Amino acid sequence: MPAFPSFPDTRHCVDAVVIGRNEGERLRACIASLLPQVARVIYVDSGSGDGSVALARGLGAQVLALDMSQPFTAARARNAGLAEVTAEFVQFVDGDCVVDAGWVAAALAAMADHPRAAVICGRRRERFPDASPYNRLCDREWDTPIGPARACGGDALMRVAHLRAVGGFRESLIAGEEPELCLRLRRFGHEIWRIDAEMTLHDAAITRIAQWWQRNRRAGHAFAEGAALHGKAPERHWVTESRRALFWGLAVPLLAVAAGLFHPLGFAVLLLWPVQVVRLLPRMGPEAAFFTVLGKLPEAQGVMGYWFGRLRRSGSGLIEYK
Repeated sequence: MPAFPSFPDTRHCVDAVVIGRNEGERLRACIASLLPQVARVIYVDSGSGDGSVALARGLGAQVLALDMSQPFTAARARNAGLAEVTAEFVQFVDGDCVVDAGWVAAALAAMADHPRAAVICGRRRERFPDASPYNRLCDREWDTPIGPARACGGDALMRVAHLRAVGGFRESLIAGEEPELCLRLRRFGHEIWRIDAEMTLHDAAITRIAQWWQRNRRAGHAFAEGAALHGKAPERHWVTESRRALFWGLAVPLLAVAAGLFHPLGFAVLLLWPVQVVRLLPRMGPEAAFFTVLGKLPEAQGVMGYWFGRLRRSGSGLIEYK
């Protein structure tokens, strides 16, 4: 384990903010994994009805009950927890995750090694990757390259002063709030680092294709809103992802239907989908390649849903998959 002289007592350097709703025993495991590593655990509950609030208090966490009369977003919950943080660093964790016993010390060591870092994240793994193909896809999604990164996920150690200087999370976002925050941090010259260390075990609990569809629809919404906010140069934030979703998930099927109305062979346009699967096979393998292409349908639904809502000037409701 590398030395970290700037942080002689790691427990007093970090507060943890956990967000959740109806996580039950998963919340117990989450808080228990944090207590030996941080000064305080701040749990932000978003309307649980399963006793999560009492459970968290019983474990010694500080509990905040989010005002559910206002539209809920994970960003709003994280900001509510951030407002209570008094330590120099904050570890954000989703309530369905367990934090590795050595993570906080490893993340602080990385902060010492990278003075310009605002965010340090590590390897998030799916707890039950073989429970369903959808869980395996999540585990693969989180296996991103080590080194300087453009964004983090919901689990990360952050420098509180930098986070507050940019105004924290954008509370109106129903998804994609972490990459949007990281973009603003990078604009101020701060760095995001992913280190080669185990960080969290996550329990996606996606067992049905309808859940997977909703998760991808939420991703499409995030792509569209992110591109609307920061789609201009130089970042071009999520512009490519939005266009890719619209091409494969909307343009291809519409073109096939339009061509098929003139001649049955026009439906052959749909063969672009299996061709794309074959193209992705060497890099992804059959399962990931198939679901990547199929996932463009719900992603396109999410992109269009965002823009229809914007045209109607109506707010975006939360897209949940659990």
